[in-house]
Parts: sequence; structure tokens; C-alpha cells
Amino acid sequence: MADGAAAGTEAKPKKTRPPELEDGLNLHVFHPISHRLALALRRTPVSPNMVSVASGLSIVAAAASYTLLPYPHNVAAGLAFHLLWHILDGADGDLARLTGRTSPLGEVIDGICDYSGHVVLYTALAFHAGGWCWMAAPLAAASRILQANHIESVRRTYLWRAYGVPWIANTRNSVAQRGIVAGLTAAYVRLGAWLNPQSGEADARVEAGGAAAQELSRRIGRRALFLQEWLGPNRRTLLLALSMAVGTPLWFFLIEATLLNLLLIASVRRQRRVNADLAAALS
Repeated sequence: MADGAAAGTEAKPKKTRPPELEDGLNLHVFHPISHRLALALRRTPVSPNMVSVASGLSIVAAAASYTLLPYPHNVAAGLAFHLLWHILDGADGDLARLTGRTSPLGEVIDGICDYSGHVVLYTALAFHAGGWCWMAAPLAAASRILQANHIESVRRTYLWRAYGVPWIANTRNSVAQRGIVAGLTAAYVRLGAWLNPQSGEADARVEAGGAAAQELSRRIGRRALFLQEWLGPNRRTLLLALSMAVGTPLWFFLIEATLLNLLLIASVRRQRRVNADLAAALS
């Protein structure tokens, strides 16, 4: 009986992310499923990097579904594979934490798989739709890179400041990073720093401030999170499916290159104010 109770407790998903970083879909759908999948995989030979690769392949499968299947099956299958990416994208990190295999290299591999999969997706959609999509798709893809980098940097900066969770911006000298991996990591961090202005002084003061600085970071830093749900991937996936449902990815590309870039500008300005306020409060 005790063993059964323990097994039942072990199978229950545990909250591994602060609630202020969770939107409704992540909190109630994606992350609970991701955690259960990680629990199921942790005693198998499957590694977190394998899950990352599978997440990238699920985006490729979404691209194939959207462009090769007849309507409306293409929309249903494309959305299903894209939703699977959200689950796998959370499961690789959960599996890494459960098995003690977190590393800067794993973060880079995860990012490479995500970006590579979406390059295939955008290229396939542009080739499939043609016309104006050949112009709109590169603009949308470049916008997505900026938006995704910014929102991830905001989230990971908040996690580091408020909860002490390390990430590649403060573990750049890891021996796991050599050659092309080190170059990709450096480029990712530089872009994140550019989209997270005036963060250096705040980071230094948080690092020197201990637990009191973390508490202040939680209180002030939450103000930088208010656009994460709109700039994050969840609504974007649903927006693409809706755009494909009306017959073209063009609307998705245009919204990503215009409206979401306006939200990006607003979020960068908000992060700058948060950095300045946090540095002043800790001075």
C-alpha cells in the first residue's frame, strides 16, 4: 500500500515553474503533460537532447501537414503537430532537471532545434502559398527570432534574479561550449542583452544582494512579464492555425511582422524601466 501511494505521488506533476511565468495553456495543458512525459522517460535511455530533437521534428511534421495535406485535414494535423512541439519543448527541460542533466549545451541544442524547425516551417509555408508570402515570410521569421529571444531572455533573467536559476547568460564559460556552440551561444546572449537594455547594473546588484535582492526582484521584475503571453509561442501557434483555416499563412506573417513587433518595442521599453528601477532600489 505504501509503495502504491508513493508511486501515485511520484506520478503527479509537480510545479517546477513559478506561477507568474505561466499562462493558462501552459499551466493547465502543456506543462502538466510535459512533466508527466518527462516522468515516464526519466528511467529510459531517452535523453533530454533526444526530446529536443523530437520537438524540432514535430515542427517539421507540422510544416508537412500544413502544406501537403488537403483542407481541412492540413489545419487539424498541422495544429496537432505544432501543439505536440509545445509539449516536447517543455518535456526536454523537465527531463533534464529530473535526471540532473541540465547544461548550457542542452539549452543551446534546444534553441537550435526550435529555430531550425521553424525555419523549415516558414520556408514551407512561403513555398506553398507563394505570392506575397515570399516577401512576408522572411520579415515574419526575423521578427520571430527577435521576439522569441527577447521574451526568453526576459523570462530567464527574471528566473535568475528572483529565484537564482542559472542560464547561459551567466554560464558562458562552461566547458561544454566550444567551437560553433560557443559562437551560437555568444550570439544568442548578445542579442538578448541588446533587447534587455540597462540590465548589467541591475544584474550586478542582484548578484551582490543575496536573498533580499531576490525578493525585490520578484516584486519589481514581475512588471516586465506583462506581454509574455502575447509574445510567447502559444498564441502564435493558434494564430497560424487560424490563418491557415482561412486559406493562407499571409495573415499570420503580417501580424507577426507588424503588431507583434509593436508589442516587442513596448516590452523592451518596459524591461528597460524595470532594470533601472531595480538597480535604483538595490543601490
